[in-house]
Amino acid sequence: MKLKSPLAGVLLAASLALSLTACGGGDDDAGSNVVVANPASFTKTDTTVGTGAEATSGKTATVTYTGWLYSATAADHKGTRFDGGTLSYTVGSTNYIKGFDQGVTGMKVGGKRTVLVPSDLGYGSAGSRPVIPPNAGLVFDIELTAVK
Repeated sequence: MKLKSPLAGVLLAASLALSLTACGGGDDDAGSNVVVANPASFTKTDTTVGTGAEATSGKTATVTYTGWLYSATAADHKGTRFDGGTLSYTVGSTNYIKGFDQGVTGMKVGGKRTVLVPSDLGYGSAGSRPVIPPNAGLVFDIELTAVK
């Protein structure tokens, strides 16, 4: 097909670009439209300081948490929510991401904390598809409800 004018070529190229964008550009990676961002460093901020037993290595902590992808543009850095619930785990174990465990360590029962986790203390370059893209920073709101 021969184009009749340079403008027709520009319009055709723009049309093709828009159609590829609309269908994901042929990339069947579900999180490809998520902007990957990271906090500058690991940060934990107590919003409520607990008064009960302390979560230390080897003890079983029960927490209620919510996790979001880190967003550099959101005021609270909470982008897309990816998980939440209640869990009990052994503090200091390698079964959970390092940043989450570091966020829980030192909390006291009744405490609430917001934790910013850079990707190297999260899921790293592998991510956790399809929900967490590679190299994504994370934000957790954590409440420590029990320590045994």
